[in-house]
Amino acid sequence: MKNTLEVVGAVIVDGDKILAVKRGANKNPKVAYKYEFAGGKVEQGESKEQALVRELKEEMDCDIQPLKEFCDVLHEYDDVFVHLTVFVCQALSGFTLKEHIDSKWLKKDELFSVEWAEADYGIIKKIRDELL
Repeated sequence: MKNTLEVVGAVIVDGDKILAVKRGANKNPKVAYKYEFAGGKVEQGESKEQALVRELKEEMDCDIQPLKEFCDVLHEYDDVFVHLTVFVCQALSGFTLKEHIDSKWLKKDELFSVEWAEADYGIIKKIRDELL
């Protein structure tokens, strides 16, 4: 039986744009060199919001304020289920990429101009239809 990994992601909104960050090399080719929402694993004893604030600080040296839970996605990869909870967030500071190789601010009509990690496509559609 596959494990389920609890992860969180930040939809950082700036006006009519959202932030997408691109992963580098990864052992899983389904996420390597793909865009995603910054975030990561929820550690034992953390709330999802606490995990998101910690992960953004670690990955991007960015301070954020989670504003509201936006959606949940359960996605099956070859070796694991990923339960991704996404929050709409406000950036409280600038950022510096530490674990990603690129970032883009995308408008509504640009959301599908980059290749996203598989788990994120449903979220992108929801953002396009409900958020931007």
